[in-house]
Amino acid sequence: MKAKKIDPKTLKITDVRFADIDGAPKRCTLVKVYTNQGLIGYGEVRDASSRTYAAMLKSRILGENPCNVEKIFRRIKQFGGDARQAGGVCALEVACWDLAGKAWGVPVWQMLGGKFRDKIRLYCDTDSHGGGRDMGKALANRMKQGYTFLKMDLGIELLMNVPGALSAPLGFLEKMREYKKTVFSTPHGSIDPRAMRGEAYDLFNTAHPFTGIHLTEKGLDFLEKYMADCRAVTGYEIPIAIDHLGHIPLEDCIKLARRLEKFNLAWMEDAVPWQLTDQWVRLAQSTTVPLGTGEDMYLKESFVPLFKSGALAVIHPDVLTAGGILETKKIGDMAEDYGVQMSLHMAESPIGCMAAVHVAAATRNFMSLEVHSVDVPWWKDLIVPSLEIKDGYIDVPNKPGLGIDELNEELIASKLHKDFPEAWASTEQWDKEWANDRQWS
Repeated sequence: MKAKKIDPKTLKITDVRFADIDGAPKRCTLVKVYTNQGLIGYGEVRDASSRTYAAMLKSRILGENPCNVEKIFRRIKQFGGDARQAGGVCALEVACWDLAGKAWGVPVWQMLGGKFRDKIRLYCDTDSHGGGRDMGKALANRMKQGYTFLKMDLGIELLMNVPGALSAPLGFLEKMREYKKTVFSTPHGSIDPRAMRGEAYDLFNTAHPFTGIHLTEKGLDFLEKYMADCRAVTGYEIPIAIDHLGHIPLEDCIKLARRLEKFNLAWMEDAVPWQLTDQWVRLAQSTTVPLGTGEDMYLKESFVPLFKSGALAVIHPDVLTAGGILETKKIGDMAEDYGVQMSLHMAESPIGCMAAVHVAAATRNFMSLEVHSVDVPWWKDLIVPSLEIKDGYIDVPNKPGLGIDELNEELIASKLHKDFPEAWASTEQWDKEWANDRQWS
């Protein structure tokens, strides 16, 4: 049977539905945007976020032509925010790009102006238990798999059970350990919401300058040796970035950075909150370690103060927080104007990964794309065709849209989050959500 010809001019959005899966590597909300001509666009809400951020926007895009991506984005972007709060806006923006590409018969990267590369370099954030040599062996194994860029955690998480490595108000660290054990060691969806509140929660979510946690000289010695042991295994030729220092004040970040300068780091990530531009400047002026941030930043405007400050060597946005595909491309282009490299944060399903691949292909100053699920055996099979990683790279697809033919519905059904046991259930309760959204009088 001859396939029905799509008319991009009369394409309209008719429905938005969701499937929440667990363990990829966190809870991920997959999105389908349906149209009047049978085309379906795929999107994704940022990892560990909520489908509600996208569902509340359904009434504002029903009946719209998804090919008018920028028009739709400008209508809904006021409902996004930093970090996970941007998840709904970005999910729908990505799905619209997928639909536009399918409707016009071209890949998303082509609509962004073409591509600078045919394959996308990956780095896989790597976990390890034990000491620095154990981490070094874990990273060396990534190198054997073909990865040419690495990242690891190096911070106070390693010091929690090292006597005398940290100082803090008495009882503070104990409450942090209690919260971490309750929340992060419990399967997703099994957490009692009451565990997410209370004094331990408030302490865990206190910003860096206000925690009162400090690294002692013993703690600094430990982290320096950990990094030295790691480099003893990996060698110094391959780039290694570090993340998750912990919520420690600027002065401690300076001390740690100076200790780590000799280890040839690719960047030190999220050392202080991204909003504190002056602190980033002080840190940059105090060390030769390259600095990077960006995964929690929403819209290109939020990046401007940091770019102008000259404090960053690397910007590290997440497509599912920054504002979606086009906004992330704009951020990358702006970074280039300020001499800043762009890498991409990505801890989502292959839908979010493919959205990032198109941005990476179309952005000249791109370096590397994070993949958080290398050790999740079924992750790559969530989409059809399966997402193939070859020698640490993903080939840029030439198929229309994101390059995803369909989703693996059987696999998705087996991975559904317990709170949402039905995939793609009706969302008609959101069809008529309305408010006067105008932001001026």
